[in-house]
Amino acid sequence: MKDRFCRPAIASKVDDMVQYDVVFIGFPVWWYREPSIIDTFAESYDFAGKTIIPFATSGSSGIGDSGSNIGEPAKGAGVETGQRFKAKASAEELKTWAEQYM
Repeated sequence: MKDRFCRPAIASKVDDMVQYDVVFIGFPVWWYREPSIIDTFAESYDFAGKTIIPFATSGSSGIGDSGSNIGEPAKGAGVETGQRFKAKASAEELKTWAEQYM
C-alpha cells in the first residue's frame, strides 16, 4: 500500500465490460484509500463514457480520496463521490442506496 504504483494481478477478467453503463466498485478501506488491486481493475478496462460508483466498508475511516483515485486510471469515466458503509450495513440499506444510480 505504500507503493502507489503497485498493481497486483487480478485472477479473472470481466467479459464484455462494454455492456455496462454503470459500474459499482466495492472495497474495504485500507490505509485511508482503496486497495491497490482496485487501481489494477480501473486500469484494466475502457471506462470511457461509463459511470463508476465506489463504495466501501470500514470500521472507522471514511472513503477518503478513493473516488478521485479510481478516476485517474479509469480514463473518461464519470466517478461519483461514493459511499462508506459500516460493516453491518443491511441488504436493504445497500439496495436503497444503489437504486439511486439505476
